[in-house]
Amino acid sequence: MSSRLLDVLFAFRPGRSVLSISDLIGETGMPRATVRRYALELAEAGALDRTADGRFTISLKMWRLGTLAPFTEPLRTLAQPFIEDLYTALRQHVQLAVLEGDEAVIIERFSAPKAVGLISQVGGRLPLHCSAVGKVLLGHAGTELIDAVLGRDLRAFTPQTITDPDRLRAELADVRSSGTAVVRGELTTGANSYATRIFNAEGAVVAALSVVVRSGSVKEHAVLPAVVTSGLNISRMLGWRPAQRRTAF
Repeated sequence: MSSRLLDVLFAFRPGRSVLSISDLIGETGMPRATVRRYALELAEAGALDRTADGRFTISLKMWRLGTLAPFTEPLRTLAQPFIEDLYTALRQHVQLAVLEGDEAVIIERFSAPKAVGLISQVGGRLPLHCSAVGKVLLGHAGTELIDAVLGRDLRAFTPQTITDPDRLRAELADVRSSGTAVVRGELTTGANSYATRIFNAEGAVVAALSVVVRSGSVKEHAVLPAVVTSGLNISRMLGWRPAQRRTAF
């Protein structure tokens, strides 16, 4: 499959799951004739479906293919009972995220109907510098990515967003030491997030687990220990044991 065909497929994302030819042109920057030809080829191959009004969506065949991703699906499956337990106990947002490039991608979430509103959903991306899962993942990603992220102009999503590189470096050092991150209103006003790391069998941090609550609705001491315990349990399901934990990140 050519890279331009992939560009058409990757134009679809959460919140943009049904696209017209004009939408695809805007997302890919390709000429109308090229976009139309590629979209029709993908539909003929079964990678895209067409709606009654002629727009395009990702097909069920492609969705099934995505579930075969070698890491995220086993991780979701192993983590789901612990995510369900956290959700049942706290009745808040509980989410699991992994690092992809310079963003955190949510691969699972349980949400209570009356929980605080969030800007993202499953499959959505979160910035590394101001989300709790992002800070956990960035803090353990190594100096090259940290330097790249902190070396750019960082967006302030709210008045509470920390954008000063020196403050963030100090905070990331604390994250590496404690294994946890707490974000108070930095990404979404009125929302606090508590996150912890998840290890694989080799002791590398491969994911982050968090609970997002409405500010002031839950005591921190009632949330963070439960999140950490769930993260350790998921890590053990992935083969991690305390003696195998790496101390240098």
